Amino acid sequence: MARGKILSTDDVLVLLCNSVTKVLSRATNTTVIYSPMVQKITRTCLRPDIGCFALFDGGFSGLIIINFSSHSAMELYNSYMKNMGMPDSELATKHTSDEVGNTLGELMNQIVGDFTGNVAQELMVNINQNQPKMLTINKEVMVSIDTNLDCPQSRRVGFSTAGRNMFYMEMAIDKTEFIKLHDFEPEDADPDRILEERRKQQLAAKAAVAAAAPAASQGNVDIDLLDELGI
Repeated sequence: MARGKILSTDDVLVLLCNSVTKVLSRATNTTVIYSPMVQKITRTCLRPDIGCFALFDGGFSGLIIINFSSHSAMELYNSYMKNMGMPDSELATKHTSDEVGNTLGELMNQIVGDFTGNVAQELMVNINQNQPKMLTINKEVMVSIDTNLDCPQSRRVGFSTAGRNMFYMEMAIDKTEFIKLHDFEPEDADPDRILEERRKQQLAAKAAVAAAAPAASQGNVDIDLLDELGI
């Protein structure tokens, strides 16, 4: 990011959209995409059939809501559980099942966790999330942030699953801008990448030890032989 570049609410929204597509695509082993067009909205709501929401605060405060239709909820649930090795016979058959809600709540938790990590990495700002809440509803429920925002801004983005089922994410945060004062190296906050690097380092270390072991054993044999010969 060039010095003096300004990042706005919509740039924060892109970080969140990328977290949604990344987490859901990996979890379900399918492709989840979002619309390049975003809606400016005046209020945030939980909508039928399943609504998940989470609050975050710290460097800035905000609210994240994801509203799933029954079809998108079941598709994501089924794909995720099958990707985990669950047989069809053990899967829930209705979106109102507690298992479906708990699964989507866990995915929501992973999404917000990935988002907070990206904010820390890209913006050098720390935010904290609360535990996401999930509701199965049949009518709209208005949700607002339990804090005073000077100039709240709300956005709504549509997402599409591999089966072309739609769901929507809404975000509300205070109007804010991040201005880069000088160059810096983004911190690597991706836990998967960190774990993979550590795994490679451990494998390399084990390989080095294994390669050195035969030489060390040969050296011990030679020393023992010389001792027997009195040399």
